[in-house]
Amino acid sequence: MNRRTFLASSVTAVAAAGLGVPAAAQSAPQPATGGKFRLKYAPHFGMFRHHAGDDPLDQIHFIADVGFTALEDNGMMDRPVAEQEKIGRELARRDMTMGVFVAYVEWNQPTMVHADAAFREHLAKRMRAAVEVAKRVNARWCTVVPGPCDPRLDWGYQTANVIENLKIAAGICEPAGLVMVLEPLNPRDHPNLFLTKISQAYQICRAVGSPTCKILDDLYHQQVTEGNLIPNIEAAWSEIAYFQLGDNPGRKEPTTGEINYRNIFRHLYARGYEGVLGMEHGNALPGKEGERAVIDAYRWCDEFVFGHPSAGTS
Repeated sequence: MNRRTFLASSVTAVAAAGLGVPAAAQSAPQPATGGKFRLKYAPHFGMFRHHAGDDPLDQIHFIADVGFTALEDNGMMDRPVAEQEKIGRELARRDMTMGVFVAYVEWNQPTMVHADAAFREHLAKRMRAAVEVAKRVNARWCTVVPGPCDPRLDWGYQTANVIENLKIAAGICEPAGLVMVLEPLNPRDHPNLFLTKISQAYQICRAVGSPTCKILDDLYHQQVTEGNLIPNIEAAWSEIAYFQLGDNPGRKEPTTGEINYRNIFRHLYARGYEGVLGMEHGNALPGKEGERAVIDAYRWCDEFVFGHPSAGTS
């Protein structure tokens, strides 16, 4: 059954039951059931708070109970140590994988594009702290965003400085087995940043030459910046360690925009990808209805099939 047939039959069934269908839900998949998801989609704290409440451990229980096997939390480094340890223990108890947390990001100052001794000391301190956080929550990946570019400095020098700064950070992360994932961000939402494209991140990772310096391919950002998602995944495959998700336009759950996530998930599954796919997006609908719609969207996209080229298309 293709997506159009699936959606038409689902909406008809709801109407026959005498239930109203919200406008946003008419283009979204209807409820599906199942156990654990095939891939490690990772919700973030707060995504299901209307169902689970505000307590992080209760949210972990809910996320696991509905079939997700991973979690990500950009703000993990800002949580108290005791809370980090509780989260780490609970994830282990539920056999869940911890996704990324943000180790370094700078939005205002072009720091990483410079060869500055004081900055390098600050970066090293930040990465040593990230290593300790990763131990508490059993995390394998942390996000690094190089930050703004400097229009006064030639691009080649900026690139060389970023590479040298990342080599310093990699020297701290490598003994601990913590992988920095570099995230290119789209210039529409985040103007004037240094890192914007997958090919650019690929070049940098190859130059750093460390197994702990890889790419975070945020498919929302890359759809805005350059599209061509699956070919770029293939071209940079050796350097990609992590994915994040969000549809475009709107940066909401899959099926709310133009990205064919069902085909992308099928491609990654066939490719043997065993890492995490962070659900770094908002909910298209409010409250419990919106939270349920997120789960249903991932159920539908996760039910890809193989065989005929049209199977599982969206």
